[in-house]
Amino acid sequence: MTSKKLVNSVVGCAEDALAGLVASNPGLQLLQGHRVALRSDLDSLKGRVALLSGGGSGHEPAHAGFIGKGMLTGIIAGAVFTSPAVGSILAAIRAVAQAGTVGTLLIVKNYTGDRLNFGLAREQARAEGIPVEMVVIGDDSAFTVLKKAGRRGLCGTVLIHKVAGALAEAGMGLEEIIELVNAVAKAMGTLGVSLSSCSVPGSRPTFELAAGEVELGLGIHGEAGVRRVKMATADEIVMLMLDHMTNASNVSRVPVKPGSSVVLMVNNLGGLSFLELGIVADAAIRCLEGRGVHIARALVGTFMSALEMRGVSLTLLLADESLLRLIDAETTATAWPHMPKVSVTGWTRSRPAPIAPPEAPDTAAAGGVASQRAARVLEQVCTTLLGLEESLNALDRAAGDGDCGTTHSRAARAIQGWLEEGPPPASPARLLSSLSVLLLEKMGGSSGALYGLFLTAAAQPLKAKTDLAAWSAAMDAGLDAMQKYGKAAPGDRTMLDSLWAVGQELQAWKYPGADLLPVLTKAVESAAAAAEATRTMEAGAGRASYISSAQLDQPDPGAVAAAAIFRAILEALEGQGV
Repeated sequence: MTSKKLVNSVVGCAEDALAGLVASNPGLQLLQGHRVALRSDLDSLKGRVALLSGGGSGHEPAHAGFIGKGMLTGIIAGAVFTSPAVGSILAAIRAVAQAGTVGTLLIVKNYTGDRLNFGLAREQARAEGIPVEMVVIGDDSAFTVLKKAGRRGLCGTVLIHKVAGALAEAGMGLEEIIELVNAVAKAMGTLGVSLSSCSVPGSRPTFELAAGEVELGLGIHGEAGVRRVKMATADEIVMLMLDHMTNASNVSRVPVKPGSSVVLMVNNLGGLSFLELGIVADAAIRCLEGRGVHIARALVGTFMSALEMRGVSLTLLLADESLLRLIDAETTATAWPHMPKVSVTGWTRSRPAPIAPPEAPDTAAAGGVASQRAARVLEQVCTTLLGLEESLNALDRAAGDGDCGTTHSRAARAIQGWLEEGPPPASPARLLSSLSVLLLEKMGGSSGALYGLFLTAAAQPLKAKTDLAAWSAAMDAGLDAMQKYGKAAPGDRTMLDSLWAVGQELQAWKYPGADLLPVLTKAVESAAAAAEATRTMEAGAGRASYISSAQLDQPDPGAVAAAAIFRAILEALEGQGV
């Protein structure tokens, strides 16, 4: 079965992709009749060396993303994973020559088709009297024994584009650029690893990987690597890659040792999430610095992909100050990252967290009657929520991601752990504030944020008074905060429905002669009824609002949880004879 691709046609996808890049970048132009993109300011290159590169499509942003001042003059693109046509390469050479450049350097990745086609175009151009030279880049560090075909050209080629581009922009001659580029290429290595294959539009995946396997040392066209290894953590995979790249027995190794200064490139092969890419970058930096390697620069992103392959490659380039100046030189190429021109190693990566303002002393004794009562109430709430975990998750699966019970259980366990550390504050305001901080940190999800908001706001009226009227005002303040930031209203089929019902009943506490338990009992009954009523409501907020009301035939899990919390509070107070 062929993979799904968002294309207009299999045959025309390479042309369409290049046309899209040019259409969105006024600095580029297409060469009519050819799959060639060039700088739109070619006339400004008169008297300078032109740089052309290219290869098969499917490696985006390479190579067209690296056209610009300070990098490539132009590129020639083949069909997906196919070397470009000789005629198009020759047309690009002629175009830059006719613009008045003093010579052209072809930067070619080491693949047979690219070498042949670029080489033939070079010979034809030279026969026309055009000064053209070619460098072949092979930076693959996968093979421990040198192959006759040499090292494959991988993502390190992008660094060659940058170095050569900076030299050409500085006005250096063709032969001097070649000499320096070849020296840089010898100090560089790249190794890739993949969690999946890729598929050319209209075709099946190029290879299959078992669920528990990753491919080490693969190429950028879906070629199999040097070996398959068991799936492991990012740290373990990165360590394996760096060990392989720098092993003294590997003829294609990068001679990195303690004290070496390197440019690190962490390249997404196309389908890796940004989350995973950041984890790999962190692992690579920690691993290298742990070996005493100085990371002068770190480039993290997608530079040379293999369609949608879920994988990453690491490139190491030994770099001194003169080479770093070329890496840091300005460029207008859209795919080159804007990175600080300072060393990664030695930079302070964290700063102390701000100190919270000191709290007013708690006048009530911790561990006293009020503190013990609060602890028993909280224990009852935790027991209740833990017992509801599965049923709340089941309710949530109809309209959310099925984790409402898990989220509330996480909160319950966090509170239990907090209670084990010592008695809770006796002051109601401090108690609610402490619970707010705890839930915001430990509960997670929108529920954690909403409960945190509620408790933070509810604590404020209790700083001055703690009578029943103050508790009613605290409920009002919490509800106001939830509505202000959560944007839900009563009747929107959310946890607010149950809490709102409680708040309405607790208004009775504001009147003289009100009793604690009778009012709270009525509030709990109203909360339960409100939670049940959400069964027939149309969702107006939260994830459920994106789902047809016809599919929502169960009560809202957040409302059920809120009602259960107040029932647990009531039961705990009744059990203590309050």
